[in-house]
Amino acid sequence: MIKKMIFASLAIGLLTTSCSSDDDASTPPVVIPTSTLSLNFNGLSNLGDNLVYEGWIMVDGAPKTTGTFTVNDAGVASKTTFDIPTADLDAATAFVLSLEPASDSDPLPSVTKILSGGFTANAASLVINDQVGVFNSTTTPFSGSFITATPTDNTGGVDNGNDDQGVWFIDMPGPVPSLINLPTLSAGWKYEGWVVFNNGTEDVPLSMGKFTSATGVDSASPYSGNETAPSFPGEDFVNSLPTGIDGVVTGKTIVISVEPDVEGSSDTKPFFFKPMNGIEGVSSNAVSLVDNINVTVTGTATR
Repeated sequence: MIKKMIFASLAIGLLTTSCSSDDDASTPPVVIPTSTLSLNFNGLSNLGDNLVYEGWIMVDGAPKTTGTFTVNDAGVASKTTFDIPTADLDAATAFVLSLEPASDSDPLPSVTKILSGGFTANAASLVINDQVGVFNSTTTPFSGSFITATPTDNTGGVDNGNDDQGVWFIDMPGPVPSLINLPTLSAGWKYEGWVVFNNGTEDVPLSMGKFTSATGVDSASPYSGNETAPSFPGEDFVNSLPTGIDGVVTGKTIVISVEPDVEGSSDTKPFFFKPMNGIEGVSSNAVSLVDNINVTVTGTATR
């Protein structure tokens, strides 16, 4: 009996010693101090279900994410404050806003960036100039126009008499480019031409294809004929048209949008950057720079 009690006492002592050792070996979790980054935007719009906005701070020349958010139809962001490691936020030299696929797993920003600005003290003024393009230039003001013609439907060089079913950004004789001083876009963005038709129920914008230059063919010809197209942006609306669309461009609104070149962007309607438009039959078919997106799309980042 005495031996059993001694062994029991030893066992309890060993157990107590072991538990005490485990407690002493544990370390408290490391707490990383954070600070708040506050964002405020003007002019951002709903990106739909496939894209999100993502913020980035530049720290030692490398981007570090500040988080993603969306914007509703009223232009209100789903989130405007973000907790960021204090050391990173204090060392940040600039803030950049990009467009990303909603299901993106890439830890780096896409090439399609929309706003940026350097920190001065604790605030950064965000503009599109460096990330999209300069649309408020006074030294090289933009001007443009278009003609109505259907060169891809002139079988064997014979005019089929349906020139009211095509829009081309060219001047004649020539042809020569009609988009003068077209603002140069940054990487990640492209222009896209549209004609806004109506099917009897609603407006239906149809794409003329994407482009980056006033010369050279655009990226698509979904409704054109089989003949060779001019080497300029434009489209004939003579084939494969949606139900209720006759392809006649008379009196229709012509739009040039600036589109994000990123996975998940819509190809059925213009992006909310629509800086240029005109109406067929009005002012010699002029297309004007009517929406100065350098002014309407801005923001601030405050730390």
